[in-house]
Amino acid sequence: MSAANQRASREALAPARPLADRLGQRDRDPEDQAADVIELWSVTEHALRALAGGSAMSGRGLVTALRQRNLITIDQAHAAIEIKDARDRMADRPGGPAAMELDAVRGAFDRLERGFLALEMGAPQLADTTDFVSLDTPANVLLPDEPSVRSARRGPPPGVILGALVAFLLGIGVIIAVLRPEWFGLGGTPRDVERGIAAYREGRLAAARSAFEEAAREHPRMALPQIWLGRVARDERDDLSAARAFSRADQLEPENPLVHREIGAFHLARGRLQQAAERYVRAVHLDPDDRVAQGWLACTLHRQGRVDVAGNFAQRAGSGPWMQCLSSPPGGALGQVPAAPPQ
Repeated sequence: MSAANQRASREALAPARPLADRLGQRDRDPEDQAADVIELWSVTEHALRALAGGSAMSGRGLVTALRQRNLITIDQAHAAIEIKDARDRMADRPGGPAAMELDAVRGAFDRLERGFLALEMGAPQLADTTDFVSLDTPANVLLPDEPSVRSARRGPPPGVILGALVAFLLGIGVIIAVLRPEWFGLGGTPRDVERGIAAYREGRLAAARSAFEEAAREHPRMALPQIWLGRVARDERDDLSAARAFSRADQLEPENPLVHREIGAFHLARGRLQQAAERYVRAVHLDPDDRVAQGWLACTLHRQGRVDVAGNFAQRAGSGPWMQCLSSPPGGALGQVPAAPPQ
């Protein structure tokens, strides 16, 4: 994929963000909402064509071709199809869209946009946790909702398989809940962690570290004590110990958005903007409602000079300690990074 096509596609997609944001305004005329959905797909389709170097294709054929060439991820492909299908419904149905339908379109666009951002940063793994399909994969199996994929099933009915799987998972869940109740929040935050947090907030970093180390020994499979150990070491400017603690937390819970947010804060505090952006994108990908991650991602992008994208995330994050960073000139000094406590 050429950098020029990536840049052109991102620029073409930018006008779609205000359209997606307006879909959340419930007091608007339904016909206006429907018109925004139709326009949203038009802008999205234009951006997808730019990604392909100005292709004349459209609709599902365009999405499938892009996926076949690994120019977009599976998640992006499904998101684009969701927007396209919603557009078709709006064109054929009077009365405007339902609130749930608008939320689904907004969510689909968020996923599509996050994927563009991650791919532009050269980190496709942040855009999609599913491996890319081989270039040799036939186009007609790229999207599960294509007619050719709906073939006749063999073996037990799906309901029987699903029931057995649910029963099995419930049994495993009961066993884990007994052995590791804290994993389910049944035991709450470990007392040693609570004691360490109290000491940390009082500025007693040595006492906090001792408490978090004890919690790490008592809960060797939990990332939270390691996250706090990393924060203590970061505040003490012991980068090696911080890196070790955060790395351990990442190994223990690689799908925990808090882990990626804290690692992003660590990189941002040290001026490693690319690494910080990748971690914040991952955190937002795992938890789209994390305002803290969105706010500091906006700050990071702002410092990289990517003001337009930073503004999108800043708008979603709202006010917060990252506002001081965003008020400074792009690429300017960062100042303090008071990342929110990981609770």
